[in-house]
Amino acid sequence: MGNISDLQTLVESAWEDRSKLQQPLIKEAIAEVVKEVDEGKLRIAERNTAGEWIVNYWVKKAIILYFPTQQMHVSENGIFEYHDKMHLKKGYAKLGVRVVPPAVARYGSYLAPGVILMPSYVNIGAYIDTGSMIDTWATVGSCAQIGKNVHVSGGVGIGGVLEPPQAAPVIVEDEVFLGSRCIVVEGARIGTRAVLGANVVITGSSKIIDVSGDTAIEYTGFIPPDSVVIPGTTNKKFPSGSYQVPCALIIGKRKPSTDLKTSLNQALRENNVIV
Repeated sequence: MGNISDLQTLVESAWEDRSKLQQPLIKEAIAEVVKEVDEGKLRIAERNTAGEWIVNYWVKKAIILYFPTQQMHVSENGIFEYHDKMHLKKGYAKLGVRVVPPAVARYGSYLAPGVILMPSYVNIGAYIDTGSMIDTWATVGSCAQIGKNVHVSGGVGIGGVLEPPQAAPVIVEDEVFLGSRCIVVEGARIGTRAVLGANVVITGSSKIIDVSGDTAIEYTGFIPPDSVVIPGTTNKKFPSGSYQVPCALIIGKRKPSTDLKTSLNQALRENNVIV
């Protein structure tokens, strides 16, 4: 199809004029972008040389445009029947990925060698790096970026963001542990080696308070590296009075001596918290 610059030009052209989706060249370009995402050669977001996360918005546009170019079809897997525009990923043995029934990953998501999918769901545009586990009934939404050796525990909800295309995806950096039933949505970013206790909710506007020092420090939509986080509440004033609303509390740092595969309970015990 040509180089990345040519693909981006064609995608942007179709984004501005949807009638071009009927042109074979445009369809081929969009399909090529999704194929590159599926193979991990293109990503929705990636770090630059300065370590900053950069979002490739045009790649998101290509994924959005891919849907109207596809036709509904029926697919079967044993007794299960599906009716959708998207195909499912195949060839897991060749990819070096372990998939436990009935886990599902859509075509257009990337699973690196060594990834383990327990019965879970991975949506188009997602990127899951080497050695990460997506545990039972967890979901990894559209375009979410999951780093190396991440443990996404049972029932965790990683939000997906396709539209608007300028919205940032959820980013979970390397060696993070997300406890059971955590929710991370709206473009929130979880820093390297952070540990989130069960039921922590992080949104793009969540109040995150570091209470581990003499003075509280607040963050929004971002968990710093090595943080150990639990659910909490904070006081908020409303016209009818003051009430406690949910927040996330950073209660300490993950110790360098803590093994990367240690349990969540151990990380919490090191910070004198039992949940």
